[in-house]
Amino acid sequence: MTISINDNFPTHDLRVLIDGDMQNINSDEYLSNKKIVLVGVPGAFTPTCHLSHLPGYIENLQNFKDKGYSVTFLAVNDPFVMKSWSESSNAEGIDMLSDGNCDLTNELGLTMDGSGFGLGNRCKRFAMIIDNGVVQSIDIEEPGAMDVSSAESQLAKI
Repeated sequence: MTISINDNFPTHDLRVLIDGDMQNINSDEYLSNKKIVLVGVPGAFTPTCHLSHLPGYIENLQNFKDKGYSVTFLAVNDPFVMKSWSESSNAEGIDMLSDGNCDLTNELGLTMDGSGFGLGNRCKRFAMIIDNGVVQSIDIEEPGAMDVSSAESQLAKI
């Protein structure tokens, strides 16, 4: 079952590389007293994610901050890949969280099967607005699309 509006975000440990060290971040602590746009993508460095999706959020990051929101990207990649993607994209100010085993993505009900492309299970492309751990909205893209989860679309909602 896919997570829904007004649901509490599940308690889960996420992995992120901080100062060269892999660290766990508890989702409850991470989301507490914050407004976050969580953007799920199939994979770091994949063409649409790398060339279209992330750049829109980088360009609009200050607009999100001005509205009181931070931006976080989530992908089924390891934290080393997420850190490299952030650095190579100049995505400073955007948190990159790793769901390396697809555990959180499965729990959210947002898994897609990319086996036909040699990718295994991945995260569907989505954007979720979360306020203090409660889902305010969720926009899940149709396969191959990048419309409702774009930075511009999410900015228009908040």
